[in-house]
Amino acid sequence: MAMNRYHRFFCRSRRWARTVEDEVLPWTLSGVQLGSDALEIGPGPGVTTRVLLDRVRNLCVAETDRSAIEGLCRRFGHRTEILHADAANLPVSAGRFDSVACFTMLHHVPSRERQDRLFAEAFRVLRPGGVFVGCDAVDGLRFRLLHLGDTCVPVPPDTLAGRLRAAGFDEAQVSVREGRFRFRAYRR
Repeated sequence: MAMNRYHRFFCRSRRWARTVEDEVLPWTLSGVQLGSDALEIGPGPGVTTRVLLDRVRNLCVAETDRSAIEGLCRRFGHRTEILHADAANLPVSAGRFDSVACFTMLHHVPSRERQDRLFAEAFRVLRPGGVFVGCDAVDGLRFRLLHLGDTCVPVPPDTLAGRLRAAGFDEAQVSVREGRFRFRAYRR
């Protein structure tokens, strides 16, 4: 999942870390119980991972980018299980997690079909009663400029609930605010 140089820099910046900690994750996770065993898909440099480690007892992360894996291992290898894995084909058993989360990364999944496979995998690895939660940006000019040269396949928020139900989720909620959307999908 290619990212341009500026985008990589920005995602590692203190400014983005503050935005994630103060705005993105509080809004995305508001009212959501993650349980004790969680999977984070596509953590990149680990800005969201750092916050999640304080919210769950056992955190596993799945990342495809080898350089990101190396950084995650240095920062969090002693506190979390780190998988070098494609989220559309996770090497974990069915029903392993209480929650699955992904933050601002769905648009880097290279096709709608791969995104749908990711949703199906999130469903597969969740225990009954589990939640798939996440957020991403709404497509627009500023968003597209930041992603010049990136793998960028925006997820239209108005289609997401139906796609999550098609992946097996019993209930799916999507809400939009200030250029971002969040979602919660439940496996009953």
